[in-house]
Amino acid sequence: MDGAELELERRSKFLSSLIQKKKAIEQQEQTGRLNVKVRACDMPLALQNKAFKCARDLLDYMPGKLDSKRLALALKKEFDSTYGPAWHCIVGTSFGSYVTHSLGGFLYFSIDKVYILLFKTAVEPLDH
Repeated sequence: MDGAELELERRSKFLSSLIQKKKAIEQQEQTGRLNVKVRACDMPLALQNKAFKCARDLLDYMPGKLDSKRLALALKKEFDSTYGPAWHCIVGTSFGSYVTHSLGGFLYFSIDKVYILLFKTAVEPLDH
């Protein structure tokens, strides 16, 4: 490589790092506004943001006491219809879990004092 190509590559890397930093800052601002804390994650940012916003909207819409089953069902249905089957959702204030998930399909987060585990598994047809 000559000097011009090296300089172009250096600038490209610099711009990429700036973009990544900006995305990280935007993500932190969004989670702060929604009062979200990510506990564990293997999921693209766009899907995470969808889950955060959906959970926040559902919690804000619920009158009075938390309805864990209703929240879990609504999140599962939203992700099944948007991103295909088979999503699973566990919602509560205290639970343990150990799950196997598809690559890029796992999110465990808290919003207010509610913990939400959302994950996707592979669906394989049964051979008879």
